[in-house]
Amino acid sequence: MSSDNPQEIGRRIAACRRAHRYTQTALAAASHVSYAMVRAIERGARRPSDEVLEAIADALEVDVTRLRTDHAGTERRVHRALPALSEAIAGYDLALGPPSRGPEELADGITTAVGWRLAAQYGRIATVIPGLLTDAIRYVHTAPGAEHQGAARMLASAARTADAVAYKHGAHDLSARLIDLMRWAADRAADPLVQATASYVRAETFFAARAHAAGLVALEQAIEAAPAPDGRKQAAARGALHMRAAVIASRAQNVGATDTHLAHARQLSRQVGQEGCYLGTAFGPESVRIHEVSVAVSLGPGHADRALRAAAAWTPGIDLPAERRSGFYIELARAQDWAGRPVEAFTSLRMARAAAPQHTREHPWAREVARNLRRFHRSDADSLTHFAHWVGAV
Repeated sequence: MSSDNPQEIGRRIAACRRAHRYTQTALAAASHVSYAMVRAIERGARRPSDEVLEAIADALEVDVTRLRTDHAGTERRVHRALPALSEAIAGYDLALGPPSRGPEELADGITTAVGWRLAAQYGRIATVIPGLLTDAIRYVHTAPGAEHQGAARMLASAARTADAVAYKHGAHDLSARLIDLMRWAADRAADPLVQATASYVRAETFFAARAHAAGLVALEQAIEAAPAPDGRKQAAARGALHMRAAVIASRAQNVGATDTHLAHARQLSRQVGQEGCYLGTAFGPESVRIHEVSVAVSLGPGHADRALRAAAAWTPGIDLPAERRSGFYIELARAQDWAGRPVEAFTSLRMARAAAPQHTREHPWAREVARNLRRFHRSDADSLTHFAHWVGAV
């Protein structure tokens, strides 16, 4: 692991600033940090506080851990936002006045937040999503008739983005309420594709409760209700539901259903042809291959070889969402740990961190693998101990 002394932090900030084509003055303005502070930090004369570091990282559009590898401040930003999220949705079925933003500004803000969700930038989402969600709810209640369905689609997207923050940080009750809001909005959008997406996200409530058999029933009902796959978006929506059904079936130890749904997802990915993000969900051949690893790991240690075969001589493309790439490496690390490949497992954990640090740090399987490696394997002990502390495994 790299040093996190003030000089090294300053060097990283300066390098990222130059890559972003910012002057020190421009960075100070974009981050709302004084010019004198930016200069002092880059010289290594001042160690930035968490708040200052996060503001600079946001301005440079990089993850905070690229500037300080041991940064763990995302939880503070998220947990500060959770009460505001709860307040925002408490009266979602009530007309409480007009939004503070116009439709175009609101749409742009939600689109930006969706991009952060796919990049697993939960800290950045947390700073804006309570306000976006409040305005999206108000817009649904005040939109003219011709705009109402579009407003409902925006609300569904905002609710899903907020749910990612809540779910990944263990606020499962709030996550379930946000998913209910997403389903409410999807019904008002009267768009079968938005409803299919809401069903995909709803599976989180079953994962959180370990109600895997019930979750499989819910997903299979959603697949039956989904539009026929006669277009790329329709095929992607149905294929994503099959991918998620395969995972929840594997958690239920239902190998037959796992293989059936994975086969359907594979067929639909060939029909879609190109990996892409459809209504906020990544789907395509690469996503299906990642899920081949995921289901094998979910089936348990006895299927580690299946996971390793699925991942053999392949790496996910850089164009895939960071969260999905990170998930692939975490699950691969778990299979490698089971197979007695500790060096490879630790390499995979570091790849997961490089792809999406915030997602990796909140993933229980990343902590589990790091804890196992630290307990039973002593190679690269300093780096492993540093990683284990960062991920919360010790």
